[in-house]
Amino acid sequence: MNRIICIVAALALTVGVGTSAKAASISGEVKKIDEAAGKITLKHGAAKSLGMDEPMTMVYRVKDPAMLKQVKVGDKVSFEAEEAAAGYTVTKLQKAK
Repeated sequence: MNRIICIVAALALTVGVGTSAKAASISGEVKKIDEAAGKITLKHGAAKSLGMDEPMTMVYRVKDPAMLKQVKVGDKVSFEAEEAAAGYTVTKLQKAK
């Protein structure tokens, strides 16, 4: 019986961890790119789903450093970001049309 309880508890924790990340689609402008660190600074509007009620400029990690080669400082972009335990990460990035 204890083994079943342990398995159910492990599954419950796994499901909880998998659903903890919040994602949002945001419009912004590239202010700085740091390819060596895999980071990008973006000025953007509010992202209420991430708890950002006001426009701001923020440094984000990028999920894939190759994304940084697609944009340059001053570009208007559309991006998706998610909040995780390690902070905010850009998961998708493209130039705005």
